Amino acid sequence: MQRVLVACRAMEASGGPIDTATLARLAVCSARQLQRDFTGSVGVTPREYGRSVRTTLARVALRSASTVTEAINDAGYGSVRAFYEEAGRRLGMTPSEFASGARRELLIWAMAPSAVGILIAVASARGLCAVRIGTSEATLELKIATEFSNANLIRDEEAMTDVMTALRALALTGSNANLPLDIRGTAFQARVWQALREIPSGQTRTYTEVAGEIGSPRGARAVASACANNPIALAIPCHRVIRGDGSLAGYAWGLEVKEQLLALETRGNEVPVTGKNGR
Repeated sequence: MQRVLVACRAMEASGGPIDTATLARLAVCSARQLQRDFTGSVGVTPREYGRSVRTTLARVALRSASTVTEAINDAGYGSVRAFYEEAGRRLGMTPSEFASGARRELLIWAMAPSAVGILIAVASARGLCAVRIGTSEATLELKIATEFSNANLIRDEEAMTDVMTALRALALTGSNANLPLDIRGTAFQARVWQALREIPSGQTRTYTEVAGEIGSPRGARAVASACANNPIALAIPCHRVIRGDGSLAGYAWGLEVKEQLLALETRGNEVPVTGKNGR
C-alpha cells in the first residue's frame, strides 16, 4: 500500500500519468511489482490512474478557464486532439459541453412516485443519465437543475412514460428492464457498474466479491467508491452490494431505502411452497 501511495502522490503532484519505470524507482520496487500492487488495490493501472488525475484537472480548468484552449494548457495535455479524445471520453460529453454545464444538450426528465419514494429520471438521446430517489419533489428537481445547470432540460412525462414505468417496477420487484444507459464515469466505474447490473434481483454481493468479478481482487474500497458515485439508481443496482459481514453499508438515498429495496426484491423472488396436490 505504501508503494501505491507513493505512486499516486507522484502523479497527483505532476498532474497526470508518469511512466511505470519512473514510478517504480520512486516506490523502490520493480515495475512489475508496482503494476501488480497498484492494479490490485486501486482497480486500475498506474497509467489509467494518471489519466484520471489529468481529467480531474481538466474538469477544474474547463470550469475556470476562459477558453477550451486555455484549459488544454492548464490541464497539461500535449495537443488539442489528445484533449478531446481523452477528456471527451471521460467526461461523457465534449469538453466544450462540459465547460458550459452541458449547454445546448437536450435532456428530458420526469418524476413519479414509487414503492421506495419519489423517483426523478433524466435521459439524453443515448439513454438514462441520472436517476435519483427522495421524499421531496422540489429537492430532487433542484438537484437535477444544479447538476445539469446549462443543459436544455425539458420535463416530458409522456415521453418518459415507459421509462418511469420500468423504474417503478425495478423499485418494487427488481425486475430487469434492460433500460439503455448513458453512463458518464471513468473506465473503472463503468466496469463496476456493469458488474452490478449482472447481479440477479433478490441476490447480493459483497464489495470484495464485486472486486474479484472485475479482476481487481484487492479493489474493494475502489468498488465502494464507484457504488457511492453511481448516478443511475435502480437501473445500476448498487443497493445489492453489502459488507462482508452481511451488514448494509452507506447508500446515497439512505440505508432505510436500501433495506427496503432488498426486502422488496427478496419478496418478489420468493417461490411459493406447494404440496403434492398443489395446495
